[in-house]
Amino acid sequence: MKNHNKLNVVLIEDDLRIGDSIVELLTFNNYNVSWLKDGQEAINYLKKNYPDIIISDLMMPLINGEELFLEIRKNKKFCSIPFIMITANVDTEIKFRQLENGIHDFITKPFKIKELLLKINNLLLLKKNIEKKFIPDPFSKVSIKLSNKDFIESINEIILKNIKSKVNVVELASELHISKSTLDKKIRKRTGKNITQYVREFKLDYTIKLINAGERNIQFLVDEAGFNSFSYFSTSFKKYKGISPREYIKNFN
Repeated sequence: MKNHNKLNVVLIEDDLRIGDSIVELLTFNNYNVSWLKDGQEAINYLKKNYPDIIISDLMMPLINGEELFLEIRKNKKFCSIPFIMITANVDTEIKFRQLENGIHDFITKPFKIKELLLKINNLLLLKKNIEKKFIPDPFSKVSIKLSNKDFIESINEIILKNIKSKVNVVELASELHISKSTLDKKIRKRTGKNITQYVREFKLDYTIKLINAGERNIQFLVDEAGFNSFSYFSTSFKKYKGISPREYIKNFN
């Protein structure tokens, strides 16, 4: 039976010896572990479950680790779940491709369990700090009647609620109970920006806060802030900050 006070790890590993060892050691270190033997089994499991972190072997029958990662990332609710890839393949091109896909870290076989534990801990701590840091103002989710709230605060809450998707301006205006033209006039008066620019820069500010909190995976930033593409995010970021996301991350370190 799972202990609901423990963090939940999903392990996808077809090697029974390795899988059994990882499960035993993670369980000993106070994690709940769900061990799945192949990618298809994992996809079925994740349709009904939401773990804290996913660890997957790269080379597996039916669906390999790369295919599994790309498949689950189609569901935006999994974009913020850390993903560690286990591989015996040391080919740098394969590793680079996985990182470009958006995985967060690698474990190369053979490995020491301490390395895996440290990487799990670091990724979960980063995730926790991000969630803790960005729920408060100005991204507040506290439900207050619109009439008693600042107009900008109300817009911020709605954008944050839809941060991982494209914000529809018509729907935004409807949620504020005003017309699209009124929304644009009010936002211009308050900020000097049109509504499209305001939403875009809000999302960019959100990614900047994620970077400042320690996030370094640009594809994760793209997905987390709901940008349509890597290139659009990079172009928008550079126009807004004067440097590319990669340069900003490098300078921040």
